[in-house]
Order: sequence, then structure tokens, then C-alpha cells
Amino acid sequence: MRRMNMRFLKTHQLPLCCLLLVLLQLGFAQEVSFHITPLRPVEELRAEALKEQPPHEQITFLKPDLVELVKLDPTIKLDIRYATTNNFLGTPVYTQARAFLQKPAAEALLRAHRELKAQGYGLIIHDGYRPWYVTKIFWDATPDDKKIFVADPAEGSKHNRGCAVDLSLYDLKTGKEVTMPSGYDEMTDRAFSDYAGGTADESARRAILRQALEKQDFKVNPKEWWHFDYKAWQQYPILNVKFEDLGQ
Repeated sequence: MRRMNMRFLKTHQLPLCCLLLVLLQLGFAQEVSFHITPLRPVEELRAEALKEQPPHEQITFLKPDLVELVKLDPTIKLDIRYATTNNFLGTPVYTQARAFLQKPAAEALLRAHRELKAQGYGLIIHDGYRPWYVTKIFWDATPDDKKIFVADPAEGSKHNRGCAVDLSLYDLKTGKEVTMPSGYDEMTDRAFSDYAGGTADESARRAILRQALEKQDFKVNPKEWWHFDYKAWQQYPILNVKFEDLGQ
């Protein structure tokens, strides 16, 4: 997905109809992301996080082998909101709109994507591997009453290990992301994987996504219907490699 300069849009104050057209062309989601007010400026938190190191783990891990998802199948779509202003912090935290997983997890995800095609859907990825320093930014920026939705950097995130993926479905006929019981990164109980509200169609699509991922040994996060962890996450170390250092 190409990056979008939201400052440009604000500065030039595009008419609403033109703005919507631009958003659709660039692959943005149908809804604006849930938003919080960071406890401190994100740039300040970024500078601090980049100076720190992930927690030390005294066990032997498998050698990391991160695979870029779109290189496995170009019909896997990306909506990497953390590379844009359309995320819960309202500012980019990634320098590139890319998504990676450890090779076994990536191959399992590809199998799920291909099986979903028979039901008229494809996968759209919001996030995969996440450098540890970004997890630190999220934690330090988020108010205490919302911290159940972000990982504690003292323990690291399964995203940091390249074994967690945030994703949803898109409709093969329209190419658009489908609606679910909540938006991505929404910090409310609507995001819970067992939330009973929403429409019947939204719940059915959430179930289709979950069934496809669980069949491939992913497990849903109870507090986030879009977040799935691969079975072998314990075998990989916490990583802090920036996207631009992972090659092209």
C-alpha cells in the first residue's frame, strides 16, 4: 500500500467526494481508526524507545526467518495503518507499509488466504511483525484504562517475535474490506472476539475469519477479533529490527 500524506490533504482541504476517492484508491479501510490522546508526544516516546533494548531472554530460540507476506501472494492486501496517520495514535510509527511473519506462520497464513477464496474473501493485513521499540511506544502512549489492548514491553509482544498478525477480510468482488463488529484497533468491548453485538452478517464474517485462521494453527486474541497468534511463537526471540533493515 502506498503511503498517504494526510498533512497534504488537510492543508489543501479537498472536497469530501474527492477525499473519499483518494482514500479508496490508496487502499485505506472504510472507517477511520479508533483514536486516543497519547499520554506524551509520540516523537518524544519514539526517541526514548529507540535508545532502549528489549528484555533479555535466557533460552535458545530458532533463527528468525521473516517473510514478506505480499511476496508470497500479491492478492494478500495491505492496510498498514501504523505507516499512516490513520491509527489509534494519529501519527505514523512505521517508516514503511510492509508486513512480515516468521516463515512457518507466513506459509500457514497463505493457506488460509487461498482457502478463503472459495467463500469469496481474501485477507487484508493491518500488521504482522512489529519491532519492539514500537511496542514500547504503544505502551507508554496509552492510558492505563486502555492498556489491556497493548502489550507490555517488559514482556514483549508476539508481534515482536514475528508470530502475530492483525488482519481482516476483503470481498473478492468489490475489493473492499468488509465490516466487522468493531473497527480495527477499537479499544472497546466491541473488539472482543466473543462480543455478541453487531449485525448477524458482521458476526458471521468474524467467524469465517476465525475458522480459517484456527484451521492453520493460529489462535485468536480474546480481546481483539483481528489479532491471531501462531502456535510456535515461543520458539522465536523478541526482535527489534526496523523494516528498512529487512531488505527489499
